[in-house]
Amino acid sequence: MGLKDDLGGVNSSTKFLLQFIVAAILVILGDIRLNDMFGILGITTLPYFVSVVFSILLIMLIVNAFNLIDGIDGLASTTAIIANSTFGILFIYLGHYQLAAVAFAMVGAIAGFLKYNVSPAKIFMGDTGSLLIGLISAVMALKFIEISKNPGINYPQIFSAPALTVAILIGPVFDTLRVFTIRIANGTSPFTADRNHIHHRILSLGLNHIQTTLLLAGINILSIIIVLLFSNIGNTALIITIISVSLLFNWMITFLLRSKKRESLAFRNLFV
Repeated sequence: MGLKDDLGGVNSSTKFLLQFIVAAILVILGDIRLNDMFGILGITTLPYFVSVVFSILLIMLIVNAFNLIDGIDGLASTTAIIANSTFGILFIYLGHYQLAAVAFAMVGAIAGFLKYNVSPAKIFMGDTGSLLIGLISAVMALKFIEISKNPGINYPQIFSAPALTVAILIGPVFDTLRVFTIRIANGTSPFTADRNHIHHRILSLGLNHIQTTLLLAGINILSIIIVLLFSNIGNTALIITIISVSLLFNWMITFLLRSKKRESLAFRNLFV
C-alpha cells in the first residue's frame, strides 16, 4: 500500500481500511496485543474484546504517527533508530534475542538509509518506508509491554514498561495527537495536511532540518532517561510526567513563535 501511495496515491479511506486489516491480523491471529495496563488509572487485566480493539487502534496510531513525522529530512529515520535501538537493548535485557535481532536489523537498515536522508536529502523513505517502520515499531512496543509482565525465569520484570514505551514513542505519537486535536477543534478533518506539525513550527523559528531533528531527538532521549531514573514512582505518574514535558516543550515553542512574530519577549506571549 505504501508503495502504491508513493507511485500513484491512495485515498485515505482505502489506506485506513488496509491498516485496520493488517493490525487486525497481527492482533487477532498473531495475538500481539496489550492485555494488561499495569495498574494505570487503576486498570489491570483488559477483557479480550477491549484488548483487541485497543491494540488495533494503538498499532494504527503508531503507524500513522511515523508517517506524519516524515516531513523533514532525517526526522523519521532518527526517531526510528532511537526507538528500535532502545527496544533492542531492552529485549536483550529480557532475554528475547529474536525480537532484539528484529529491532537491530531495523536500526541497521535505517542507519544505512539515513546516510542519504540527512539534509539535504538525496533520497526519501516515502510511505513505503514510514508505514513499515511504524508497523515494526508498533509490534516492538506491544511485544515489549507483553513480555515485561512475564519475562520468564531468571529475567527481571520491568514494571515501568508502559511508561517506558510511551517515552520511546512520545515524539511521533504526541505530535500526531496534538495536530489531530487542533484540526478537530477547528472543525476540519484530522487528516487534512497542514504545516502545524511540531517540526514545521521549529523550522519557523529559524532552525534548519538537522538542528530540528537533533532537538526533537534530544527531547525523545530525555523522556526515556526520565522514566529510567524515576521508574519507582509508578506508570501513571511517569506517563503524566512525560506528557507534561512534551506539553511544556510545545508551549515554549509557541511562546518563541509569538515572540518572534511580535518582535518582543513579553510575558503575555506565554498565554495569548
